[in-house]
Amino acid sequence: MRGAVKNRNIAQPDIIFNSQKVEKFINYVMQEGKKNTARKIVYEAFDLIKEKAKVESPMEVFDTALKNAGPTMEVRSRRVGGANYQVPREVRPERRTYLSMKWIIDAAKAKKGKPMAEKLSEEIIMASKNEGEAIKKRENVHKMAEANKAFAHFAW
Repeated sequence: MRGAVKNRNIAQPDIIFNSQKVEKFINYVMQEGKKNTARKIVYEAFDLIKEKAKVESPMEVFDTALKNAGPTMEVRSRRVGGANYQVPREVRPERRTYLSMKWIIDAAKAKKGKPMAEKLSEEIIMASKNEGEAIKKRENVHKMAEANKAFAHFAW
């Protein structure tokens, strides 16, 4: 088991929702160092979530989406005696939130024809309802882990 990371950078809470998760999400949306653009996209997406989902706080929908899209198990490649095995492993909480954010953003980027904020809001709402591309991705990862359960004894 690997040791704890001592010098991990901790994101400062964001301006509007005072949440570290939202600030991390903004950082993942950001491209080429354009943080203000990323902020506009995420906050606009949250406004659209408030409108579409008819909720008081878009943070609840966002948290539910992250919880739903995060995988509990994943497969890691392990070489044993000349053969590569896909060994199922439990996902650490930090990696779980990273993967769920990444999958939601990737799913939104893959859609065409709408502004990014709109695509992002749709994907977050769908993930909170346990549907959409990010949830499909999670299901595929879980299926892979389930299919390779026989190699669990190779876990290191």
